[in-house]
Amino acid sequence: MKVIILRYGELFLKGNNRKFFEDTLVKNIKKSLASYQFEFKRITGRYEISNFDENQLKSIIDKLTKVFGLHSLSVAEKIETDEMAICEAVKTLDLENKTFRVTTKRASKIFPIHSMDFNRQLGGVILDTFSGTKVDLHNPEVEVKVDIRENGYTYISTNDIMCAEGMPYGTAGKGMLLLSGGIDSPVAGYFLAKRGLTIEAIHFHSYPYTSELAREKVLSLAKKMCDYTGNMCIHIVSVTHIQEEIHKHCDPDYMITLLRRMMMRISENIATKNDAGALITGESLGQVASQTLQSINTTNAVVDIPIFRPLIGFDKIDIMDVARKIGTYDISILPYEDCCTVFLPKNPVTKPRLERVLKEESKINIKELLQRSLDSEEIVEI
Repeated sequence: MKVIILRYGELFLKGNNRKFFEDTLVKNIKKSLASYQFEFKRITGRYEISNFDENQLKSIIDKLTKVFGLHSLSVAEKIETDEMAICEAVKTLDLENKTFRVTTKRASKIFPIHSMDFNRQLGGVILDTFSGTKVDLHNPEVEVKVDIRENGYTYISTNDIMCAEGMPYGTAGKGMLLLSGGIDSPVAGYFLAKRGLTIEAIHFHSYPYTSELAREKVLSLAKKMCDYTGNMCIHIVSVTHIQEEIHKHCDPDYMITLLRRMMMRISENIATKNDAGALITGESLGQVASQTLQSINTTNAVVDIPIFRPLIGFDKIDIMDVARKIGTYDISILPYEDCCTVFLPKNPVTKPRLERVLKEESKINIKELLQRSLDSEEIVEI
């Protein structure tokens, strides 16, 4: 019988609260496979999925590799523990013209043959069965794993498939992601979701200066992120009136700094209202004018909750590689403007001084502008 063996990683480090993390992981696994028929079983240190439609195996694996908290999986043949049955089973593997090694784990000491001896025996069976096959103990193309368990069954598999790793989604509280529509912010959200943080998102728009297509682009990004998170709540907020007021009354070089500070005020308000304990941004140190150390300090000054910046030390090319891996890159590069490109100054200040920023902010009614943005909030569930 064909089964899928699931293994978790960091959960081994947990102590008395390990059950909470395991229960959350199991719930997330079952949720990701909600549209499939299968049986689920916990076995020592791992999970077993069986009685599924083998025609759906590829799509099931695709779903499972995106479940945070799972380290790896294997598609295995499950048979009753018997020396001859195991020897016959390895003859069905795809090993023609490939290098291989055999690794036996003998958890059941009732099985009479020691692991090293059985490795050699099975290696001989494989060499006699397949043409062009060679042993390579150090860097084989295929590792044949024979797991002889205490439950009376043996699991035979080949190379492991790596999963998303990290911690189970939903075990580390909630964070509010500032989702712009660019390359960086979805990647930032991915990394924090990987650490177990539940993600909600805030998107700022400047309609009519930004189009409906820009909004749809952001919703498409959120939907793609849901491959890993399962679902997401998006808070869509207008900052058009804020930009117009800053443009009308303040030094244009401070447009980005003043707008970012207003965004942080709005985000903290919405985060607090929705029980989110942190904000998340896709900032990378020195990438643009608003991401210098001085600009970041000026932005931090208006909020009390933590701001997580998981990409702060990443090069742009590294961020792009992760975006391609998680499927957000092609959406992010669609040529629709976001709010940060509206009223863009020619020479944005890169080292803002807080006293000058406060002077510029005194020219606008922050409280009124903040409330207008909060009143414009639209919530979209994905």
